[in-house]
Amino acid sequence: MKKAKNVKQEETVDLLNKCWMTHDGMWFFHCLQEFGIEATNKINKSAIKSLSAIEIARVKKTLECMEPEKSFDTFKSFFNEASKLMIPNFMNVIFTYPDKDKMAWEFKQDKCFAYTGIKRIGVIDKYECGVLYRIKCWLDELGIKNSFIPEIDKCHMHSSGNCSGEIQLYFKNN
Repeated sequence: MKKAKNVKQEETVDLLNKCWMTHDGMWFFHCLQEFGIEATNKINKSAIKSLSAIEIARVKKTLECMEPEKSFDTFKSFFNEASKLMIPNFMNVIFTYPDKDKMAWEFKQDKCFAYTGIKRIGVIDKYECGVLYRIKCWLDELGIKNSFIPEIDKCHMHSSGNCSGEIQLYFKNN
């Protein structure tokens, strides 16, 4: 048996994120069973929005980056490091920066963990994407105005066969 002290940091982060996402999925499933998809989407987004304020404050403190919203370059550095902590590889998403003040996302084809789970429980046609909404809430919490293309609403993987797009970022000093 491996000793806990010998578990690598990356393994620990992955384990904690998998446990967190499993809790999130079970919460979603049981809420769905009790209240239906419309109420579950609404409650899910409310939970994400209220959690984002706490998450982003903790990540800023942990990374000792108190003003990631100061400029595109500062944000890009912050988000790259925050992603290593908060968005593990099993989520199958890649973030890039195709241009100044733009961030792009792309999930591997049919590999979005939320798409897979929500499809399995049979409500993918009515699911409102919480994954991208979380990113939007982080940006909003940082005070970075933003616009998603395509907009965040239903599951893009389900409706269009892929999930990718761009986020235009608007910094105060631009």
